[in-house]
Amino acid sequence: MNDMLFTPTRLGRIALRNRVVMAPMTRNRAAADGVPTAIMAEHYGQRADAGLIVAEGAWPEAEGQAYCRQPGIATAAQVRGWQRVTDAVHARGGSIVLQIMHAGRAGSRHIKPAGVRTVSASAIQARGQIWTDAAGMQDFDVPEALSTQQVHEAVAGHAAAARRAIDAGFDGVELHGTSGYLCMQFMGTGTNRRSDEYGGSAANRVRFAAECLGAMGEAVGIDRVGLRLSPGNTYNDSADEDPAATHAALMREAARLGIAYLHVMRAPDPALDAFQLARDHFGDRLILNDGFDAHSAQAALQRGQGMAISFARHFIANPDLVQRLRQGLPPAPFERRTLYTAGPEGYLY
Repeated sequence: MNDMLFTPTRLGRIALRNRVVMAPMTRNRAAADGVPTAIMAEHYGQRADAGLIVAEGAWPEAEGQAYCRQPGIATAAQVRGWQRVTDAVHARGGSIVLQIMHAGRAGSRHIKPAGVRTVSASAIQARGQIWTDAAGMQDFDVPEALSTQQVHEAVAGHAAAARRAIDAGFDGVELHGTSGYLCMQFMGTGTNRRSDEYGGSAANRVRFAAECLGAMGEAVGIDRVGLRLSPGNTYNDSADEDPAATHAALMREAARLGIAYLHVMRAPDPALDAFQLARDHFGDRLILNDGFDAHSAQAALQRGQGMAISFARHFIANPDLVQRLRQGLPPAPFERRTLYTAGPEGYLY
């Protein structure tokens, strides 16, 4: 088996010097106002040997914030903070895109600034709780349903966030379409009870995500836009009667638009082959994610299942992961206790 994992490739306009991708991981190290911090610049710079870094989900507007100390891409100060991150990655010859993530109903008034709403496709509260620095564990908010006009405004907000990301020096953007956040809230039959053009059929339910992709593409170039999907994902109380059909509809729209890549996670249900679904309905510009090691990553590339492989937890304690994979060395273990705490412990190595 050759070292295909370590050969260069290109996804749209985004150049990768190898096919090892760092997957987006929320780590809650931003300042309270969502401004990326100096340790975030150091963290991402340490991992710039990856062929591509997908930086953690950043909220495009205050309504879209999910977590305490989650970075945004909504203000000038946040753009400047991200510029330090992209400068650190580019100084080491790396490529980096920003994942744009509107959380929708997955949030709490104890996290957002006073008076900022929690919104969703429909006014259906997610079951479960979320950590807040201000009040500890809290139930998810009951969201307000976006009006049709407000949906259009949210689409425009994604385009504006994409422009700000490019202003911050990112090589591209990735739309977060999974984990029970706003795009998935529109997609799922369990979270979307709308009667306008964004509800009902699968084609209508994927319309919001497709329009976000199109608007982001108009803003920064469709060849700099990616999409992250996880068919069958039930995180944050997601539910859909036929996730394969729903995701196939969005994959076809993404292919029609000509986005740079589709970043697809292995389905939690082994009966649903998310990778094959993506090849059938999107094509071969795929980044595959979840559960790979060096051998299985090489094998997947050799079989032509995708063009790159993304790793998440292995990058936490291994800024040198690319070299470890190349040399056949096992990854160092990470400390779960420090995954989401503030400060450098468990974050800088």
